[in-house]
Amino acid sequence: MKTYFLITPFLFSLFSYTTICNAQEKSLPRIAIAGIATESSTFSPALTIRNAFRIHKGEAVLDTYPFMVPDSLVHGRATWLPSIVAATSPGGAVTRAAYESLVEETLDSLQKNGPYDGLYFDIHGAMSVVGLDDPEGDLLARIREVIGMETLVSTSMDLHGNVSWELAKNTDLITCFRMAPHEDRYKTKKRAIENLLDRLENGKEKPNYKAWIPIPILLPGEKTSTRVEPAKSLYAKIPALTEPDGVIDAAIWIGYAWADEPRNHGVVMVTGDNREQVRLAAENLASNFWNVRSRFNFVAPVDSFNGSLEKALASEKHPFFISDSGDNPTAGGAGDVTWTLKKILERPEFKSKNGPSLIYASIPGPDLFNQAKAIGVGKKITSYVGAEIDSRFAPPLKLNGFIESIGENAVVVRVGSVRVIVSNNRNRKTNFADLGLKPLKTDIIVVKMGYLVPDLYNMRKDWIMALTPGGVDQDLKSLDYKRINRPMFPFDNHQIEPDLKARFIPASNEFVPSTYSH
Repeated sequence: MKTYFLITPFLFSLFSYTTICNAQEKSLPRIAIAGIATESSTFSPALTIRNAFRIHKGEAVLDTYPFMVPDSLVHGRATWLPSIVAATSPGGAVTRAAYESLVEETLDSLQKNGPYDGLYFDIHGAMSVVGLDDPEGDLLARIREVIGMETLVSTSMDLHGNVSWELAKNTDLITCFRMAPHEDRYKTKKRAIENLLDRLENGKEKPNYKAWIPIPILLPGEKTSTRVEPAKSLYAKIPALTEPDGVIDAAIWIGYAWADEPRNHGVVMVTGDNREQVRLAAENLASNFWNVRSRFNFVAPVDSFNGSLEKALASEKHPFFISDSGDNPTAGGAGDVTWTLKKILERPEFKSKNGPSLIYASIPGPDLFNQAKAIGVGKKITSYVGAEIDSRFAPPLKLNGFIESIGENAVVVRVGSVRVIVSNNRNRKTNFADLGLKPLKTDIIVVKMGYLVPDLYNMRKDWIMALTPGGVDQDLKSLDYKRINRPMFPFDNHQIEPDLKARFIPASNEFVPSTYSH
């Protein structure tokens, strides 16, 4: 009997602990994760197919978020049921077949693992699909058919995404990056998830109010970087506006400039439970955005390519960076326009190996890449590169040079004093050290991008953006827009001030026909 009384409290404690743990496990919210992310230039001849997407499924989805490691606080707050998160580098419009395939796979996965208390919708927001307006709005509407209208949905986006009425209607919580370049990418995704968890854990339902304000502004990211004014101060206003208890989140979308679609323009959205606080925050941001529209300018000095090269050659600051901005693959350009490289190789200054040193990063040339791997470093090589996708401005370019190094996905070919990084795909390559290059000891570095990413920005001693041709031409007025809403700044003079009053969007579980198509 003595043994019995010693064991019984232990067994009772163990039973109680197990019961509590099971109860906690059962009480954790069930949250799905899904999304398709890319940005697509409709001014590029490129098409994006399914094989271009990196597709993460199930538990592998969680591995893509640094804040979601198994022992993290965020991970432990829910039962995670990831569906599919697909992403690809910016490019041309996604084929309808690729889109439908990814959507069907997403819906099938969601169907198998329901029901759900919440869904984290992880998107970029500027995907174009052949024959379909507003793919992200379409995707979320179709997801709603599976998960139901009561499930709480929290969306995170790139600030260069587009928020249509349909997308805003079907999400409950929404936010976007507050930095360009996007150094707050994971901070934003975590905020979107924590906003969702906070509502579910506190027994709160959908936010009482969602204010949406379309703003007739369409500008490239290279004019709206938060490194400089006025975007720096504009985005700095957001944290204070989210401090009142009645406001959950506030966000400003610059929008995506290189797609000819009605939804492409600036947007402000604020979510919360206090109508007046939500309204004031939204209208504050919208009016401030509109009032500084004429102050937006390029984040760096700009010139023609020839003018940019002349400045670089005359400069004593090295490395001197030149952005080949019109064919920026990180914004949707094809990344294989040869026009700029052709101009460089025609210059007499670079004909001798003792000329000014220049790195060109980069140009796709899978045939040359494969040949180089076969014949090895130090050998002479002749092969065509580029213009397989976008040959509108220059044809494939014949390179005659020497193989200086061979990497996993790229090789370096020296032509005179120019070192050309030739890749086996269209992704820009700036992994200089991996290819044996010494950028800090190089006179000029030409990169296929707009504003410089942080590591290159910190490396530069001087920098200019060259206005070059391509699928993301920075001269928006030269592009043949037919479907964007008008009037639109900077294309038109607004003789009448736009209506920047908050539009309150019904909750996702309230059926109200949309009076806005953008």
